[in-house]
Amino acid sequence: MTSSTTPEQTLAEHARAAMYAKDAASVGLGILIPVIAPGYALATMTIRPDMLNGFGLCHGGFIITLADTAFAFACNSNNQMTLATGLDAEFLKPVELGDTLSAEARVQARASRLGVCDVAVRNQQGVLVTLVRGRSYTVKGKQVVNL
Repeated sequence: MTSSTTPEQTLAEHARAAMYAKDAASVGLGILIPVIAPGYALATMTIRPDMLNGFGLCHGGFIITLADTAFAFACNSNNQMTLATGLDAEFLKPVELGDTLSAEARVQARASRLGVCDVAVRNQQGVLVTLVRGRSYTVKGKQVVNL
């Protein structure tokens, strides 16, 4: 640990490691979480042939899964078990085979046990392809990892 690492950052990193170790869905889809910080997560995924729909474009469900993953890691970065209660998505641009998507999730607000998190999904050129707003609920007394 370097002197610039805060306790909150260390907690976020421990939560990421614990969650990812049990996240078979994300691992199976090739989703990575290269960056985590308090209230923030970056998730990445490259679009494979088995992710295409009948029009040869990425199925929207895979884009939502990537966004939901970033959302989950951002919301749980404080080590308090937080679950999605809903989300809304806007698909802005098509996603194609071989595109590498990056989903940036930022917790916008927390009030008691309720939260709101926005996720911007961009392709490898930085073009915004999908916007997601997620709503969350923090489970009282449950941690992601026991430290």
